[in-house]
Amino acid sequence: MDLLAPLARALNEQQVRYVVIGVGGANYWSHTAGLVFATQDRDLFLPPDADNLVATWSVCEAAGFELWLLNEPLDRPRDRWLADRIIERRALTRATSPANLQIDLTLVMKGFDFDHVWREHRVFVIDGVEIPTARLLHIIESKHATGRDKDKLFLATHRDALEQLLKKPEEG
Repeated sequence: MDLLAPLARALNEQQVRYVVIGVGGANYWSHTAGLVFATQDRDLFLPPDADNLVATWSVCEAAGFELWLLNEPLDRPRDRWLADRIIERRALTRATSPANLQIDLTLVMKGFDFDHVWREHRVFVIDGVEIPTARLLHIIESKHATGRDKDKLFLATHRDALEQLLKKPEEG
Protein backbone atom coordinates (compact mmCIF):
# COMPACT_ATOMS: atom_id res chain seq x y z
CA MET A 1 0.00 0.00 0.00
CA ASP A 2 1.21 3.48 -0.85
CA LEU A 3 1.81 5.41 2.38
CA LEU A 4 0.42 8.63 0.90
CA ALA A 5 -2.86 7.09 -0.33
CA PRO A 6 -4.93 7.43 2.89
CA LEU A 7 -3.97 11.08 3.30
CA ALA A 8 -4.52 11.74 -0.42
CA ARG A 9 -8.02 10.26 -0.12
CA ALA A 10 -8.81 12.60 2.79
CA LEU A 11 -7.35 15.61 0.96
CA ASN A 12 -9.41 14.78 -2.12
CA GLU A 13 -12.60 14.43 -0.04
CA GLN A 14 -12.04 17.97 1.28
CA GLN A 15 -11.26 19.23 -2.23
CA VAL A 16 -7.77 20.34 -1.28
CA ARG A 17 -5.70 21.32 -4.30
CA TYR A 18 -2.18 19.89 -4.38
CA VAL A 19 0.19 18.04 -6.67
CA VAL A 20 2.85 15.56 -5.67
CA ILE A 21 6.31 16.72 -6.74
CA GLY A 22 9.88 15.67 -5.99
CA VAL A 23 11.14 12.12 -5.92
CA GLY A 24 7.79 10.88 -4.62
CA GLY A 25 6.14 12.30 -7.74
CA ALA A 26 8.82 10.78 -9.97
CA ASN A 27 8.00 7.42 -8.40
CA TYR A 28 4.42 7.56 -9.68
CA TRP A 29 5.78 8.08 -13.18
CA SER A 30 8.25 5.21 -12.77
CA HIS A 31 5.74 2.75 -11.28
CA THR A 32 4.80 1.17 -14.61
CA ALA A 33 8.47 0.67 -15.45
CA GLY A 34 9.10 -1.19 -12.20
CA LEU A 35 11.47 1.48 -10.87
CA VAL A 36 11.47 2.92 -7.38
CA PHE A 37 13.54 5.95 -6.43
CA ALA A 38 14.51 6.16 -2.75
CA THR A 39 13.13 9.12 -0.82
CA GLN A 40 12.74 10.05 2.83
CA ASP A 41 9.59 12.13 2.42
CA ARG A 42 6.80 13.19 0.09
CA ASP A 43 6.44 16.71 -1.27
CA LEU A 44 3.02 18.25 -1.85
CA PHE A 45 3.01 21.49 -3.83
CA LEU A 46 0.13 23.73 -2.74
CA PRO A 47 -1.26 26.92 -4.26
CA PRO A 48 -0.72 30.19 -2.35
CA ASP A 49 -4.33 30.07 -1.09
CA ALA A 50 -4.96 30.51 2.65
CA ASP A 51 -8.22 28.54 2.70
CA ASN A 52 -6.58 25.63 0.88
CA LEU A 53 -3.63 25.68 3.29
CA VAL A 54 -5.90 25.73 6.36
CA ALA A 55 -7.90 22.83 4.89
CA THR A 56 -4.65 20.92 4.25
CA TRP A 57 -3.56 21.40 7.86
CA SER A 58 -6.99 20.31 9.12
CA VAL A 59 -6.94 17.12 7.04
CA CYS A 60 -3.41 16.31 8.21
CA GLU A 61 -4.36 16.85 11.85
CA ALA A 62 -7.49 14.70 11.52
CA ALA A 63 -5.30 11.95 10.04
CA GLY A 64 -3.03 12.04 13.11
CA PHE A 65 -0.16 14.01 11.60
CA GLU A 66 1.79 16.53 13.69
CA LEU A 67 2.43 19.84 11.95
CA TRP A 68 5.80 21.56 12.13
CA LEU A 69 7.37 24.83 11.03
CA LEU A 70 11.13 24.39 11.00
CA ASN A 71 11.93 22.57 14.26
CA GLU A 72 8.89 23.69 16.23
CA PRO A 73 5.23 22.70 16.25
CA LEU A 74 3.11 24.90 14.00
CA ASP A 75 1.43 27.67 16.03
CA ARG A 76 -2.23 27.73 16.89
CA PRO A 77 -4.77 28.76 15.97
CA ARG A 78 -4.18 27.30 12.54
CA ASP A 79 -6.36 29.79 10.78
CA ARG A 80 -6.36 32.12 7.77
CA TRP A 81 -4.21 34.69 9.60
CA LEU A 82 -1.45 32.12 10.17
CA ALA A 83 -1.85 30.72 6.66
CA ASP A 84 -1.46 34.22 5.20
CA ARG A 85 1.83 34.66 7.15
CA ILE A 86 3.11 31.27 5.92
CA ILE A 87 2.15 32.16 2.33
CA GLU A 88 3.81 35.60 2.52
CA ARG A 89 7.07 33.91 3.50
CA ARG A 90 6.56 30.90 1.22
CA ALA A 91 7.45 28.88 4.31
CA LEU A 92 7.39 25.10 4.26
CA THR A 93 5.32 23.25 6.82
CA ARG A 94 5.93 19.59 7.52
CA ALA A 95 3.37 16.97 8.47
CA THR A 96 4.71 13.91 10.30
CA SER A 97 2.59 10.82 10.86
CA PRO A 98 2.80 8.51 13.89
CA ALA A 99 4.45 6.01 11.49
CA ASN A 100 7.08 8.71 10.74
CA LEU A 101 5.91 9.47 7.20
CA GLN A 102 7.10 13.01 6.51
CA ILE A 103 5.22 15.19 4.09
CA ASP A 104 6.56 18.58 3.11
CA LEU A 105 3.74 21.02 2.38
CA THR A 106 5.47 23.46 0.08
CA LEU A 107 4.32 26.61 -1.67
CA VAL A 108 7.40 26.64 -3.91
CA MET A 109 8.47 24.56 -6.88
CA LYS A 110 11.59 26.15 -8.36
CA GLY A 111 10.91 27.40 -11.89
CA PHE A 112 7.12 26.91 -11.74
CA ASP A 113 4.00 28.46 -10.31
CA PHE A 114 1.20 26.28 -8.99
CA ASP A 115 -1.34 27.13 -11.69
CA HIS A 116 1.02 26.07 -14.47
CA VAL A 117 1.80 22.75 -12.77
CA TRP A 118 -1.89 22.21 -11.93
CA ARG A 119 -3.00 22.76 -15.55
CA GLU A 120 -0.61 20.09 -16.78
CA HIS A 121 -0.70 17.59 -13.89
CA ARG A 122 -1.52 13.93 -14.31
CA VAL A 123 -3.70 11.87 -12.01
CA PHE A 124 -2.40 8.46 -10.99
CA VAL A 125 -4.80 6.03 -9.34
CA ILE A 126 -2.89 4.32 -6.56
CA ASP A 127 -4.64 1.91 -4.21
CA GLY A 128 -7.94 3.21 -5.57
CA VAL A 129 -7.05 6.83 -4.77
CA GLU A 130 -6.59 9.60 -7.33
CA ILE A 131 -3.25 11.29 -6.71
CA PRO A 132 -2.53 14.47 -8.70
CA THR A 133 1.11 14.50 -9.73
CA ALA A 134 3.28 17.04 -11.52
CA ARG A 135 4.57 16.15 -14.97
CA LEU A 136 7.83 14.24 -14.80
CA LEU A 137 9.50 16.85 -17.00
CA HIS A 138 8.45 19.59 -14.55
CA ILE A 139 9.84 17.58 -11.62
CA ILE A 140 13.16 17.08 -13.41
CA GLU A 141 13.40 20.72 -14.55
CA SER A 142 12.65 21.95 -11.05
CA LYS A 143 15.27 19.68 -9.47
CA HIS A 144 17.78 20.91 -12.03
CA ALA A 145 16.87 24.58 -11.37
CA THR A 146 17.12 24.12 -7.61
CA GLY A 147 20.73 23.00 -7.93
CA ARG A 148 20.98 21.43 -4.48
CA ASP A 149 23.61 18.72 -4.13
CA LYS A 150 21.00 16.07 -3.34
CA ASP A 151 19.04 17.01 -6.48
CA LYS A 152 22.17 16.94 -8.64
CA LEU A 153 23.01 13.50 -7.25
CA PHE A 154 19.48 12.20 -7.92
CA LEU A 155 19.53 13.50 -11.50
CA ALA A 156 23.02 12.13 -12.21
CA THR A 157 22.37 8.75 -10.59
CA HIS A 158 19.07 8.18 -12.39
CA ARG A 159 19.77 10.01 -15.63
CA ASP A 160 19.31 7.00 -17.92
CA ALA A 161 16.12 5.83 -16.20
CA LEU A 162 14.64 9.35 -16.24
CA GLU A 163 15.47 9.78 -19.94
CA GLN A 164 13.75 6.47 -20.72
CA LEU A 165 10.68 7.48 -18.72
CA LEU A 166 10.49 10.80 -20.57
CA LYS A 167 10.56 8.97 -23.93
CA LYS A 168 7.80 6.59 -22.89
CA PRO A 169 4.34 7.47 -24.29
CA GLU A 170 1.84 8.51 -21.64
CA GLU A 171 -1.04 6.21 -20.84
CA GLY A 172 -4.48 7.67 -20.27
